[in-house]
Amino acid sequence: MLRRSRLLARRISGTATPTPRRPPRAGRRRRWRGGSLTLAVGLSLALANGARAAPSEAEARAFFERFVAAQNAHDAVAVKAMLWDSPQMLWYSRGTEIRGTSAVVETLHSYYAGTWHLEPDMASFRATVLSDTVLQLLVPVVFTRGDAGQPPQANQFLICQTLVLSPTGWKVASILPIANTQLKNSK
Repeated sequence: MLRRSRLLARRISGTATPTPRRPPRAGRRRRWRGGSLTLAVGLSLALANGARAAPSEAEARAFFERFVAAQNAHDAVAVKAMLWDSPQMLWYSRGTEIRGTSAVVETLHSYYAGTWHLEPDMASFRATVLSDTVLQLLVPVVFTRGDAGQPPQANQFLICQTLVLSPTGWKVASILPIANTQLKNSK
């Protein structure tokens, strides 16, 4: 208010020429345009960097079903493509720790020479989201297996798998069979 009255006094006395002023809204619009540009660039970068929604149980279930189908088809190439390509990939099988994708596939190849069939109880399937890039699965599975030329035996295990998200999709990082298959709810 004081500034306006001084400017008015100068105009009346003829000592000051008015300086052109922009309407107050023009500055706000300019700031908004800059903010919307920043928002658009940020969203574009997030999408380009693979921003995605948190994983769901349905997504985990679909991956696991494909993994089981590949094993039942004895398709080592498809199974290998679904494993985490890392020397840290872990499968604990028959009391033995097997590390690395190639070692896991070699072991599966030997099992595929005989009887190897998985029958998961998908009604008891559980997935836990540990982060946007890590899932943990629990599911009871009946394994029907037998060495080549030997009669197959069926055994039930609770399978715990850890999945990690890679640039090409979900991969199995670990497979841990647990002999006690009874899922009990804690109180």
